[in-house]
Amino acid sequence: MTETTTDDQDFGRLSEPFRRELLAYCYRMLGSIDDAEEVVQDVYLDAWRAYDRFEGRSSLRTWLYRIATRACFKALESSRRRPLPADLAAPETSPDAGLVSGAREVSWLQPIPDFLFTVAPSDPATVVVQRQTMRLALVGALQQLPPRQRAVLILRDVLEWRTSEVADLLEMTTAAVNSALQRARAQVPLSQDGLTESSEPRQRALLDRYVTAFETADVDQLVAVLTEDARWEMPPIATWFEGRDTVIAFLARQMPIIGPAELVATAANGQPAFAVYTRGPGGIRHPHAVHVLTLTAGGVSRIVAFHGSALFPLFGL
Repeated sequence: MTETTTDDQDFGRLSEPFRRELLAYCYRMLGSIDDAEEVVQDVYLDAWRAYDRFEGRSSLRTWLYRIATRACFKALESSRRRPLPADLAAPETSPDAGLVSGAREVSWLQPIPDFLFTVAPSDPATVVVQRQTMRLALVGALQQLPPRQRAVLILRDVLEWRTSEVADLLEMTTAAVNSALQRARAQVPLSQDGLTESSEPRQRALLDRYVTAFETADVDQLVAVLTEDARWEMPPIATWFEGRDTVIAFLARQMPIIGPAELVATAANGQPAFAVYTRGPGGIRHPHAVHVLTLTAGGVSRIVAFHGSALFPLFGL
């Protein structure tokens, strides 16, 4: 039997508080919760093996981020960027169009359940920032950047590291970090994009109407919920729709086909989400999709409906 050493105990006690933020960092880098969890497991294994050689020249947190960043860079060498349907083609203009599945080689952007990355800081503003910087649109936009620019933007603008710290971690000059940050900011501005917190009464009412619309197949309910420029995406289906009238016309055709549905509230990427079940013979529920909603002051502006049952266990469903 292998005995647990004092170093092992110290490593576990000191490193475990950083696991969630490292998972969030790797998810932002990779766009996949599956890949991020695998990388974080490898990071902790590598760090545990090398802990007796850790000299404390930097903080343990910085050391773990260095290992994680290298692991993400290595993972990105052999993987394609993870898009959403809107990243690949123009929207379909006809709601009657046939749906086209994405190419087999496409690895889609994945959502991440809130409970995997959220912590409970004492400052409520920190919670808001934490959610905003995990939103699906931002993570998708990050995938468009080269890996090093991606890391610089996350470390500087999301995690608020100093330029000198980023330069040391990435083995770059401060001038190179600033240059990479400028290019990354030009392509991925970290704005709020009009997002609002769903705790407001109006947002709760919007979500209630959204649930009612799908559970009763009442398309008219969606008219008051969706914004005029609303977007509907369905990975792994490549076809997507834009504009409230087009989206509603498409759903008016689909809802009778899908049949009675039941929605279970959850949360992903700091955004409201719903697990959608259909009912089969005998009332048996079948996992259908996970809807991740983007809320703005005007209503629901984007729904990414991740089809299939693969994500349900990840969300504890």
